[in-house]
Amino acid sequence: MEGTWLSLLPPVIAIVMVLLTRRVLLSLGAGIVAAALLITSFGLLETLETLWLSFSGVFWEHGSDGEPGALNLWNIFIMLFLIILGVITAFINVSGGARAFGEWAMKRVKTRAGAQLVTACLGVIIFIDDYFNSLAVGQVARPLTDRHRVSRAKLAYLIDSTAAPVCVVSPVSSWGAYIIAVIGGILATHSITEYTAFSAFIQMVPMNLYVWSALGIVFIVALRGVDFGQMKVHENRAIETGEVYDPNKDIPGELKNDLPTSKHGTVGDLIWPIIALVVGTVAAMMWTGSQAYTADTGESASILQMFEYTDVAKSLVYGALVGLAVAIAFFIRQIGRSEKIGGAEFFLALKEGVKSMLPAIYILVFAWMIVGLIGDLGTGEFLAGVVEASNLPIGWLPVLLFLVAGIMAFSTGTSWGSFGILLPIAGEIAASTDISLLLPSLAAVLAGAVFGDHCSPISDTTILSSTGAGSNHIDHVSTQIPYAVTGAAIASAGYILLGFSGSTLLSLGLVIILLVLFAVIMGRNPEKARTVSAEEGLE
Repeated sequence: MEGTWLSLLPPVIAIVMVLLTRRVLLSLGAGIVAAALLITSFGLLETLETLWLSFSGVFWEHGSDGEPGALNLWNIFIMLFLIILGVITAFINVSGGARAFGEWAMKRVKTRAGAQLVTACLGVIIFIDDYFNSLAVGQVARPLTDRHRVSRAKLAYLIDSTAAPVCVVSPVSSWGAYIIAVIGGILATHSITEYTAFSAFIQMVPMNLYVWSALGIVFIVALRGVDFGQMKVHENRAIETGEVYDPNKDIPGELKNDLPTSKHGTVGDLIWPIIALVVGTVAAMMWTGSQAYTADTGESASILQMFEYTDVAKSLVYGALVGLAVAIAFFIRQIGRSEKIGGAEFFLALKEGVKSMLPAIYILVFAWMIVGLIGDLGTGEFLAGVVEASNLPIGWLPVLLFLVAGIMAFSTGTSWGSFGILLPIAGEIAASTDISLLLPSLAAVLAGAVFGDHCSPISDTTILSSTGAGSNHIDHVSTQIPYAVTGAAIASAGYILLGFSGSTLLSLGLVIILLVLFAVIMGRNPEKARTVSAEEGLE
C-alpha cells in the first residue's frame, strides 16, 4: 500500500476529522492509527508495534532492527525550547513586563491597524528561523494586540503568514541555507555552471510568487481591516466583547491560572528577556554552525555556511536559556519592590509556565508521529510521481509544481520534506524539457510548499504559530485557510503567465495588479481599524 493512492488516506482522515470535530489530538490519533494499519496490512499485533515505534521514535531513534538508539535530539530540543519559553512568559507576566508593555504600546499605537502592522513588521524583521519567528513575535505582540482587541486567531494568522514566507526567501536563515544546499546538488547533477547555487537562489526570490501575494494580503488585511470567513466571526467577537479568544476552547501557550503581577514592572521586564532570547539564539546558531562546518571541512565558516550547518533546535534551547536567565534576573529584582513577589511565586511561575506549553507539546508529538508514518507510506513519493507522469504542455509546469507541492505539504505537514522530494524532480523535468524553466520550477516548488504548510493542521509551523499567538489551533487553521487560498489563487495566475511568457517582471506585475484588485474589492472596514481606548483595552 506504500506509494499508492491509499497512502493519502491517513492525512485525509486526520485533516477532515480535525476540521469537522475540532478535536486535534483525536483526529491526529485517527490518522496515526489508519497509517499504522495500512503499513502493516491491518495486522493487529504489527499495528500495535508500529504505533509504539512511532511514538518512541519521537524521543529516540531506532535502528533497522527496531532497537532504540541515540536520543532524537531535534524533537527533544524543540520541546525543551517550548517549555523554557513558557517559563519565560510566566516570569515576564509576574514581573509586570507584559502589562507595562501593553500600557506603553497603547499610548503609542493608537489603532487596531497599527497593532497589526507592528506584528506583521516584526514577522518580517525576525527572519532567522520560522520556529523562532512564530514564538518570539507572539511573545512581543500579544500584549499589544490583546489591548487593541485583535483576536488571537488574527494574531496567529499575522505570525504564520510572515514567518515561513520571509524565511524561504532569506539566504541568511535556516531555510535559505537548506534550500541553497539542495539547489547546489541539483546544479551539480545536471552540470549547470552558468550560475552558483547562491545566485540561483537570489534569482528565484522574485519568482516566489506566493510569498509576495501572502505578504501583500497580510498588509492589506492589517491596513484595511479586511476580514472574511471565520476570521470575521473572531474579530467581531473581540471588538464587541473584548474576548480575543473563545474561553471554552483549549489555548496552547496560555497561562491557565492568574499569576500575581508586580505593579512596578517596566517595559524592560519584557523587552530585555526577549532581546536576550534573540541575541542568544542567533549567536548560538552561528556558533553551532561554525563548529559543525569546521569539524566537517577543517576550515573557517562564512556567515552563509554557519547558517547552512547550524543546529537550529540546539541553538533555540541555548538562546532560550539565555533569555530565561535574564527573565529570572528581572523577576528577582521585583522581589524587593513588590510585596506580592517572593520565593513561592518563583515556583508558581515555573509550574504554570511548564503547564502552559503542554497542550502544544501533545499536539506536536502526535503531528511528528503522523508525519513519520506518512513518510513510511510514501505519500510524498506518490504525489511526486503524479508530476512526473503528467503530459501537460511545458508552460504549465510551474503552476502544476506549485499546486502539487501545496497538496504534498498540506498532506504531509512538512514543507521541508516537500522541498527535499520535489526540488530534484522539478530540476529533472526542467533539465530534460526546457532548461529555461529550471529556476521558475524550483521557485514554484518552494512557494507551493509554503502554501500547503499554511493550510495544514498537522504542520509543526502552524502548531507553533497557534502556540506563539495563544490561539486555539483549529481556530487558527480555519481562519487562515481562506487567506492562504486567496494568496495561492493570485500566485497561480502569476505562475501560468511565468510558464508561458518566461518573464518574471510580467508575472510579478500580474500579482501586484491582482493584490490591488483584492484590496479594492474587499474594501475597508473602518470599525476594524478604529482606535480602542485605554479603558476599553484594559477591560
